[in-house]
Amino acid sequence: MIDPFKALEILSAADARRAARRGFLKAAGGGAVLLGGASLLSGCYGDYPDQPAPTPTPSPTPTPSAITDSDVLNLALNLEYLEAQFYLYAVTGAGLSAAQTASGSGTAGGTVTGGAKVDFSKDPVVGAYAREIAADEAAHVAFLRTALGSAAVAMPNINIDGGANGAFTTAARAAGVITATDTFNPYSSPENFLLGAFLFEDVGVTAYKGAAPLLTNKTYLEAAAGILAAEAYHAGIVRTVLYAKGMSTASLITATTQISDARDLLDGKPTDDTTRGIGADDDQGLVDDNKAANLVPANVNGIAYSRSSEQVHNIVYLNATGANRTGGGFFPNGTNNPNAALRVGLSS
Repeated sequence: MIDPFKALEILSAADARRAARRGFLKAAGGGAVLLGGASLLSGCYGDYPDQPAPTPTPSPTPTPSAITDSDVLNLALNLEYLEAQFYLYAVTGAGLSAAQTASGSGTAGGTVTGGAKVDFSKDPVVGAYAREIAADEAAHVAFLRTALGSAAVAMPNINIDGGANGAFTTAARAAGVITATDTFNPYSSPENFLLGAFLFEDVGVTAYKGAAPLLTNKTYLEAAAGILAAEAYHAGIVRTVLYAKGMSTASLITATTQISDARDLLDGKPTDDTTRGIGADDDQGLVDDNKAANLVPANVNGIAYSRSSEQVHNIVYLNATGANRTGGGFFPNGTNNPNAALRVGLSS
């Protein structure tokens, strides 16, 4: 039988040791956990050799914020800002007003570098198409801003410059449309304008299609489908006119193939999914492998392709490696998406 007084002495000693350990940990400010905690805790448990030291639990990796309908619409709004500014400058020589680029809560929008009016007197038909597309893109901006209300993000800084240091020249050089010392100015002629529009429109179609499954509100989904359809009409017009002009100026058709190949390089090689319209070769120029017209870039099922946020960002940032997650190209400082997963292109 255990002597009760002896037992009390044992318990008292154990309490004293525990109190001492608590005092040490308190004085260390919790450093046992943060600074080499495993070895320190194992030393504390040395008083009880029959009790295994606890295994440190690693800090859980933060879970990215769930993507909301508002996040998806703001991603679309960033792209619409870019398109609207390009087309409005080409048609009118001026872009969106300050009121149309501020956030829903009043934060001022970013700056636009470049932009100029195109002389469409050389081709009034292209001028008419450009005016209609510009009106549609401005309407898309207004619609999305209204739908988002105070959640609408401000326009980020945008580069649509046609000079030597502009995003269009960078894109054209990378694609091989021009040499490393030449400049590509999309405002210098109706043909160059069409190539600039070609660079944007196909990306817009695939971006809306890729984002559609992320939307949960059916009203927003239907609206997004309507904008996707409008972008597809625009892309079809641009591709058709370029193909017609390419009958006499073959370099235009060659340029579309070069631009498409460059976008394919930028957006990587996703695994083919013919049902959803996802594929490694999700971008084509105006002629196929048989040199026939290719006015609709679609897969074997006749389905338009989808791009993820990451792919879209890599294209508009002109970033082939995916290493630059902060901006570049047409968005020098990145897009203004409130959800980081969409802002830097990490969502699939």
